[in-house]
This record gives sequence, C-alpha cells and structure tokens, in this order.
Amino acid sequence: MVKNALQLLLLIVSFSLTQANFAKIIMVFGDSISAGYGLDNNSGWVKLLEKRVTQSKDGYTIINASISGNTSGNGLGRIKTDLDLHNPDILILELGGNDGLRGHSLTVFKSNMEKMIKLSQTRGIQVLLLGIKLPPSYGRRYSLAFDSVYIDLAESYDLPLVPFFMDKVGVNKELMQRDGIHPNAKGQPLLLDNVWPFLEPML
Repeated sequence: MVKNALQLLLLIVSFSLTQANFAKIIMVFGDSISAGYGLDNNSGWVKLLEKRVTQSKDGYTIINASISGNTSGNGLGRIKTDLDLHNPDILILELGGNDGLRGHSLTVFKSNMEKMIKLSQTRGIQVLLLGIKLPPSYGRRYSLAFDSVYIDLAESYDLPLVPFFMDKVGVNKELMQRDGIHPNAKGQPLLLDNVWPFLEPML
C-alpha cells in the first residue's frame, strides 16, 4: 500500500515537472507603462494579461521584466541577462517612450531596438512590438520620425506591431494619472485590449 502510494506520488511529481518544462513563457519587456507605475500589484495590464491567458490558453507563464524609467539603451543593456534567465518564447517589446520624451537621437533609438530584436530572433523568440506616440508638443517632424521607427522595424523584421499601445487611453484624462503620462487603473483593461488582438494569434 505504501509502495503504491509512493509510486503514485512520484508519478504526479514527474507529470508536474514535465508540464512545467513544456510551459511557454511570455516576457513583457518595457518601461513604467508595463511596470505598473502608480498602481497596485494586481491592476496593471500585464497582470490582467496573465489572468486572460490563464482563462483562455493553457501552458503559458507571464514574466514582467519591465522597469520604470527605462530607455531603449537601458533595455539593450539588460536584455541578454533577462533572456538568459527567463528563456521566453514570446517577447512583448514595449520601449521607446522615454527615448522620445527625452528627445534622444532616433538613430540611436532605432539601433538599440534593432539589436534587441535581432538578439531575440536569433534565439527563435517571437517578438511583438508595441508602438508609442509622442504628445503634440514634441513637434510634427520629430513625432512622425519617431513613429516611423516602429513601422520600419516591424517591416524590416516581419514583426506584428501594435500601432499605438495607448490608443483611446492617452487622450482621455479620466483614464490617466495626474502626471498625464501614466494610465490609471481604469485605463489598464484598454491597454490589454489594444495588445490582445495582435498577441492572441501568436499563442
């Protein structure tokens, strides 16, 4: 009886480990918008994504590797470590907002993003790119050039692109925090809705 119980326990543990080995990893690699700046731990869009994936898809684990304040340069400096650590199957790349807000060189911004995309693709990782748009105060010329970075990257590397990650959120004061930069808890479900149609076919 004890022997049979022990064999059953070992079988369950073995099955659980096998299932864990087959679990696919989705890693969100972004800045404060994805890190959930100003929000409690359960209301950010990445946490909502985790709940939706759990309800609709089997065998996926969500890793949030986003850090508030990160630029594309910061991301490039740490992406290899995060890829080595988490070994994702899908990378959701949400960076660039801080580059634009700080008026960084778009040539450098694009180069940083390209290097992160190439590094991911050489490892067989699918990349979903989240586009960011700048406030009108940054000028039409710079804003259009900034937008074109995401479009060019998506075309050059055959990536699905969410044209504007904060669509219907950034222009609505009721969905934004007082700083006018970060979405509040009410805006988080809309962020997920903007991403989901592009992510779901990748699952």
